[in-house]
Amino acid sequence: MGTDSIAALRKARRQEQLVSKRLLREDVAAEEGGQDGAVVVPDPLSVDEVLELLRDVQRGSEDRKKSLSRLRWALQNKETQQKFVRLDGSIRTLIGLFTSSLADMQMEAARCLHELSHSSDPDVAETCLPVTSYLLTYLSGHSVEFTELCLYTLGNLVVESEAVRKQILPQGIIPVLTSCIQSPHEAVLEGLGYVLSQLLQAKEAPTEIIPLVLDSVLPQYMLRLVCSGLKAGVGVAVEFAWCLHYIVCSHAANAVLLSLGALPALTSLLFDLASEIPQDAPEGLELLVCPVLRCLSNLLAEETGYEVQIQDERLLIALFLILQCFLQQHPFIVQECLWLLNNLTADKPFFCSALLSLDLLPALLQLLPCSQMASVLVLTVLCNIAEKGPAYCQQLHWQHALPLLLPTLTLPDPEVVGQCLELLHLLFLHWPEAAADFLRQGGHHALEQHQSTPELQERARALLDMIGQPLGASAFSPCHATLSAFS
Repeated sequence: MGTDSIAALRKARRQEQLVSKRLLREDVAAEEGGQDGAVVVPDPLSVDEVLELLRDVQRGSEDRKKSLSRLRWALQNKETQQKFVRLDGSIRTLIGLFTSSLADMQMEAARCLHELSHSSDPDVAETCLPVTSYLLTYLSGHSVEFTELCLYTLGNLVVESEAVRKQILPQGIIPVLTSCIQSPHEAVLEGLGYVLSQLLQAKEAPTEIIPLVLDSVLPQYMLRLVCSGLKAGVGVAVEFAWCLHYIVCSHAANAVLLSLGALPALTSLLFDLASEIPQDAPEGLELLVCPVLRCLSNLLAEETGYEVQIQDERLLIALFLILQCFLQQHPFIVQECLWLLNNLTADKPFFCSALLSLDLLPALLQLLPCSQMASVLVLTVLCNIAEKGPAYCQQLHWQHALPLLLPTLTLPDPEVVGQCLELLHLLFLHWPEAAADFLRQGGHHALEQHQSTPELQERARALLDMIGQPLGASAFSPCHATLSAFS
């Protein structure tokens, strides 16, 4: 995966979505005078200058390719793009050259179309609508470079144009992509993953696109490419991991993925990734870890019966290795890991017992101050453990959870404090010694300060009553069940 692609994905992840346009322009800066890889955007051309370039391209002289290259360079400017597409016959001329038998002219025309597809102006992208059928046709042949360029041009066009998406579905884009996914070339696979990820994020994807994908062999190949991890190239694995994530978020597709062995396969991949991280982790690895964690979380959020396939305590070790390695540089991974940890511990006691027996509780409690959401999720995981009964609450007490919970009660966030109160209720209910210890540590003072907080006062009062009468009734609701990770 190129540096530009990684940067684009990171920016999109910060914006909580992965819809983005990509630009293949690695050699342009060097060709056109950019220094140190910097892209130099040309000044806008006048309408007359654009018209003259178009005429030069149409004349068929020996300098035709040179004129086409100048046009491609000029089309990097937004104003020039708008002037060009308004000229009568401009797109038809490019399509004519794009479909010609002259390979060098075809490639330059493809680069011009690619520049237009990257435009932020929807009107510019719409003018490229007639080229989509040719883009699909050329995905099955030509050079790797040409195929890659067609893929990214197509991906750019489907990002924001519903008209393009409605046109390419009947034209057979899914069968074409199914054919491309068997390519041995990493660049082609990465470009294909980009196109598919853009399609799967469209608003009509759950009803119109995902069913077509599920009826093909694409999910099988996608899972295989993701689970090959770094062997297929981090860029390929990243693109298809996000594709799987978008499919999983539709929920209707999960039965298909589960039948393909998605849970054990992704779990095994997580083991491999955790073992790679402490060594020489490649650039952008967090962009692969994130969707893998989300896929596992969402698959586990459903009652499927497949959960028994992943009762392996090594998964906890892998999670905490990932937490440790990404905590400082990519703290958003903490939240992703905790979503998965919550869904692992929500219903089955296996991972609750493993977390305690592997002495991972101190590492979990250290995540409490990371963020508001991390605090809530850590406390929810602890509630999942405490809900399993006296033996688990005894372990939480003996492993000194209480001293770290007391500062949490003083936080100004009602959601965090409320989750802490729920945890204390479970501890006091199942292990009365914890209530006595809490009282000795002065915990009642922390509870008393919440008696005037409307959303907390009833539960705080109930806990104060439990300290005096450990087995008394309470005003608490049941613990949280599994949670769907971010969609």
